[in-house]
Amino acid sequence: MIRHIEFTNLRNFRDVGGYATEDGRTVRWQRLYRADSLGWLAGDDLRAFHALRVRTVIDLRHPAEVERAGRVPETEGLRYRNLPIEGRPWDIAQFSEEIGVERYLADRYLEVTEDGVENLRAAVETVAVADNAPVVIHCAVGKDRTGLLTALILSLVGVSEDDIVADYALTGLATERFIADQRTRHPDALLWPGFGRAPAQAMRLFLDDLIDRHGSVEGYVTGVLQVDRATIAELRENLLTDSISRG
Repeated sequence: MIRHIEFTNLRNFRDVGGYATEDGRTVRWQRLYRADSLGWLAGDDLRAFHALRVRTVIDLRHPAEVERAGRVPETEGLRYRNLPIEGRPWDIAQFSEEIGVERYLADRYLEVTEDGVENLRAAVETVAVADNAPVVIHCAVGKDRTGLLTALILSLVGVSEDDIVADYALTGLATERFIADQRTRHPDALLWPGFGRAPAQAMRLFLDDLIDRHGSVEGYVTGVLQVDRATIAELRENLLTDSISRG
């Protein structure tokens, strides 16, 4: 199976399948994808997207971002949910070399777990429903908001922290292309040192802090998001193989 799915205008479209879980099962391929903005889909890219037979798109961007950059093209039968999860805007002026990119990002992700409760819950519940699959989760570059939600989902189904961190860090393979795109579109814009970067330690710090606060990722999801255990069981049933060898 292929994790990185190539498009002409998208930089960071990936299948989240293939990761082993603590109970010996595996995340199923072609059930859950993560991506950068689907507003760039057109022509051959759009045909390639349709070939994946995606049923549901969860767009984590603010409505103003969607209006400015476009949404996934409407297609018969495609379910589209705009579930913005970011509350406080990022203040890049707060960043310093002393803080570091990793700590700065982890702190922003923790803010999302406080501000985005209602839509994070809706997103988890949407992914849990088998009839919604395949699902694509995306934001602008598929790194921060998408990375956070993907980490929660993978943790809930039993994927190890090491694999969750490694999955997040794969976005780093697209960093140079994100920077080149940004400089082409906005040649006068100043890029902060963390633009497009996905350092593994940022996700590690975020998960460790979330666990310190709530006891576990599942503790956060059940206690703060108020996702019930039946939904978590449904999520596991939808996303996991029956055994290590079955798809």
